[in-house]
Amino acid sequence: MSTPLLVLVGPPASGKTTVGIALADALGAGFRDTDRDVETATGVSVADLFVAEGEPHFRALEEQAVADAMAGHDGVLALGGGAVTSAATRELLVGYGRAGGVVVWLDVDLASAAKRVGLSRDRPILGINPRQMLRHMLETRAPLYGEVATLTVPTGGRPPEDVVAEVLAALPTARTGR
Repeated sequence: MSTPLLVLVGPPASGKTTVGIALADALGAGFRDTDRDVETATGVSVADLFVAEGEPHFRALEEQAVADAMAGHDGVLALGGGAVTSAATRELLVGYGRAGGVVVWLDVDLASAAKRVGLSRDRPILGINPRQMLRHMLETRAPLYGEVATLTVPTGGRPPEDVVAEVLAALPTARTGR
C-alpha cells in the first residue's frame, strides 16, 4: 500500500491539473487525477455523468476513486473540486495529513477562477450562471478545503511556475527525496 507524495484540492479553475502535472514532473513522480479515474472507470465524461446520472451518483463514484487513489498512488494526486464535500473523503485527507502527508489547497479568488473557467462546457457543476455558481462554491467549500489542507497556496493572478515553486519549497524534504 502506497500513499501519495502530495494531494491537491481546490475549486474548479484553481490550477490542480496544471500545477499537479508540473509538480509531478519536478518530483519525478506520476500524476493522477480522480476525475480522470472516474471517466476511465465509467467510459463517460464527468460532464455527461452529471447530466445522465446526477451529482449524487457522480459523488459516490468520486468518493471511491479518491479512496482507491489514496491507497494506491505514490505520486501527485489531484482531486475533483467537489471531492471535499464527502465526509469520508475529508476524513481520509485529515488522517493522511496527520500522518505527515501534504494536502495542498490551491486557493483561487473569484475573478481569477471566473476568467479561467470562461463558459467551459466541461464544468457541468457551474450550470447556467457560472459566476454565481463559482462564487457560491468558493464560499461554501472554503471551510472544507481549510479542514483538510496542511498547506494553502493562492493561485489567483499567479503563473503556474510560481505556485509550483511555492509548493516545492514547502514540502518536507523527506517526502521529496531532496
